[in-house]
This record gives sequence, structure tokens and C-alpha cells, in this order.
Amino acid sequence: MHIDLDRKSGIPLTEQIRQSIADRIRCGLLAPGVRLPSVRKLAAELSISLVTAVQAYERLAQDGLVIRQQGRGTYVYQDETEAEGEAQTDWQLSIMDYVPRARFWQHHHLQSSVVPSVQLKLSAAEINRELFPIEEMAEELYRLIQKEPWIISEYGPIQGDAQLRGAIAEYLHRHHGIRITKEEMLVTNGSQQGIDIVARTFVGPGDVVAVEAPTYMAAIDVFRGRGATILSVPVDEEGMRVDLLTAMCDVRPPKLIYTTPSFHNPTGSVLSMRRRKQLLDLAQSYNCLIAEDDAFSDMYFGEAPPPSLKSMDQSGHVIYLKSFSKLLSPGARVAIAAATGSVLTRLISSKAITDLGTPLLTQKAMLPFFQNGRIEAHLVRMRARLYEKRNIVLNTLTRYAPSGVTWTKPMGGLNLWVSVPSRIQTDIVLGEALRRGVAFLPGSVFYAGEPESHHLRIVFSYLPDDQLQEAIKTLCEVLAQAIEQKKEEYSINPLV
Repeated sequence: MHIDLDRKSGIPLTEQIRQSIADRIRCGLLAPGVRLPSVRKLAAELSISLVTAVQAYERLAQDGLVIRQQGRGTYVYQDETEAEGEAQTDWQLSIMDYVPRARFWQHHHLQSSVVPSVQLKLSAAEINRELFPIEEMAEELYRLIQKEPWIISEYGPIQGDAQLRGAIAEYLHRHHGIRITKEEMLVTNGSQQGIDIVARTFVGPGDVVAVEAPTYMAAIDVFRGRGATILSVPVDEEGMRVDLLTAMCDVRPPKLIYTTPSFHNPTGSVLSMRRRKQLLDLAQSYNCLIAEDDAFSDMYFGEAPPPSLKSMDQSGHVIYLKSFSKLLSPGARVAIAAATGSVLTRLISSKAITDLGTPLLTQKAMLPFFQNGRIEAHLVRMRARLYEKRNIVLNTLTRYAPSGVTWTKPMGGLNLWVSVPSRIQTDIVLGEALRRGVAFLPGSVFYAGEPESHHLRIVFSYLPDDQLQEAIKTLCEVLAQAIEQKKEEYSINPLV
């Protein structure tokens, strides 16, 4: 069993092992009834003492996650009714894997499968289908299949459809001030693949990657999967603390800086113009790459955010990742990665190894939206509805949130960041919220380093308006209950 242990962390090895195995059990990676490695085998594989291995299994047994049977071993807990007739698959644990704790997948799996009663999802970074041009997209797909059926029988270019790349280049110039040609971009299957391709191409074991703290958790998974050393840079209302990153660079400069400068995920902050210039200067000084993840800059309420880093880049340090999944069609999975010189050439090579190209049909279906101004008209409507939904959340929080709870007021994007008193752990609060039918993401999953557990992310773009208000009200009730309970514990034992 492969478990990444941080021996320099203040968290005991016993607790790290317990947490890692518990996560695998809860998300279904370790099925009920599966036999875990013996304590001797676990100790040998992880280079730990037998005592540490025994203590980790004992903690899991106390949590009710495993059953220890004298002389037989340790098994994932299983109801007797489930055990009958099921084949044991514990031999699979002998196969070494190199998958880190994929926190994005774990939380998605947990909230959609393990807790099927959840109806009010504030966790999904998705947009309600009413906001998408579904009928128009369906018409384009139908037209293509009727008039150009050959499309479904051919592979598209590895770099992406030339017409679409040209249309996107014009769109980025009009609305983001980015001057690139169609030859300087690559179409990817969503921005998540863009992040993965950047990491595959430029990040290897031991390479240093700087990320915001907090940051997009699926990016953390990607960089960890490449064996990177991750530097966590705090975020405030002006975005990434570039001054702190500069101090870190003096000790150990990163090879790659990953950032979401416009309507940052999860806080919603916007990197100020001053810091954008500082970040570009830093990249030039230390010869490092910047991966600019621009998923949300088109979703602004009022003024557009400052110019993208890519539009200001004069020396080829910025790899620009732009998703159109959340703007037009999540099912189409169309995004781009823009870069110059040998950086782009190597990204295209990685894309070719990964999947040989993004499906041509969805690229062609998306093309008309960029050619005749339809995307601009659509975005006007989408921004108006997202603004209304954001205000529903803000108004409901103002009315029902208990004392001690604060939140951001984002001027764009899909989510806002809620903070509770520091003694409250939102990982624990999540359990009660799920029982009440409400899902959110606890703040801890957004940190690559030491997590801050008194935050949570709310996504306001997914639920219908009435359900959104109901979800926020219920969440406030759960938070109030947790705060009151902690007050009672503190009054009994002030050291808690």
C-alpha cells in the first residue's frame, strides 16, 4: 500500500497513516471486506516501526472503519449482509500504485455516492443548465451531422481545429487584450487536461511548484502526482501575496507558478494590477513559468478584472489556460492552452501522447458561437443570472448566518469563501450538513500544505434560486449548532 508520509510534518505518522487509509475507505477505494496488509508488511513498505503500524490499525478500529481478527488480519468493516457471496479482492493491495490522495475525486465520490440523500449541492463548481445555450448547441450538432457527417469518422488535428483556434484568438484579442495567433494555442479537453499537460511536460519529482493557499484542489492532485514539492503562498483580498513568494524564491525558486488571478478559486479574490506586474517581474528574474488558469474572468459583475497576465507577458513566461466549458458547454470539454516557442511545441507533444487530439465534432459545434457574436450575447445573460444568484446567497447569509461567521463578496466567478470561528472544523460540520441534505467543500481540501480548517466554499451557480436560498439557510442552522456546541464545550473545559 503506497502512502505518502511527510516525516517533517508536525502530524504524527500514526495519524497520517490512519487518515490516508480512512480516506480510501470512505471514498470506496478500499471496499468493505478487503483485507489490509499485515502490520509487518505495512511497516516494511512504509519504513515505520511495528508499533506505529499497530497503533494506526487500532485507531481505524476505534473509528469503526476496520475489524481486527486475531490470527487472521485486519479487514475493512463490512455488514454481515454485505459479506455473503462477495469475492475478496485483497490481492489487489499487493499491486503498487503511485496515485496520491486525489482529494477532488474523493469528495465528489463521497457526496454523490456514499451520501445519495444530498439534494442541495453547494459543492459542485458547476452552472445550472438553464444558463447554457443548450438548444443552440444541440442545433449546431444536428446541423453538423446532417451536412458534414464525415466529421464523426475522422480524427481532428492534435493541436485542435484551425478554424476554432483562429476564432478563439480573435475573441481573446477583443475581450482580453491577448495578442496570439492560432498557431500559438492548443485545444485541450477542458482546462483540467491543460493543467495536467503542463505538469506532465515541465514538472518532475522534486521540482518546486508554487500555488496559492488556498487553491484549486484538482491542481494540487496533479502536481502531487508528478512528485512536485509544493510551495503554498497565502492569498488576501488582492490575490496571491507576491511579496511572500519573492521571499520564498530567494531560498528556493519554483520551476512553475500556478495561479488563478481573476476570481480566484475558492476565495473569489482578484489579483491586483500591481501584483500582476510584480509576478511577471518575478518570473523573468528567476526564469520560471507561470500557468495562468483563467476559467472565470468572463463572469464578472460590473467591471471586468485587470488584464490577464498573458496579455502583459513580453518574454514567453506565461502559459495561458482558458476553459470554455463553464461558459458554453461542460459536456463539450473545450479549452485552450496558449504559449510560445519551444514551450508550446513541448505541450503539443504531451497532448499527442495523452489522447491524439480533442474530438472534432464538439470543436466544430462551438465554432459558430465565436464567429457571429453569439458568445457575447450569451455572456451578458449569464452574468446577469450569476449576479442574481450571488445576491441570493449574500442576502440569505446576512439574514441567517450566526455571529462569528464572515464571507467574501466576490465581484465575479461562481463561489464565495466562508470563514467560521477558528475552533470550528468545517470537515466535521460537513457530516451534519450532509445529514441535513446540504453539501459543501470544507476549506481544508484547498490547501497543499498545512490546512486551515475553519473555512468552506459555497458555489452559488448550480442550484435553482429557491433551493439555493434553502441550502444557505440550512447551512446557517448547521453552523449555528456547531458554534453553540463549541461554546458549551469551552465553558466546561476552557482548554478545548
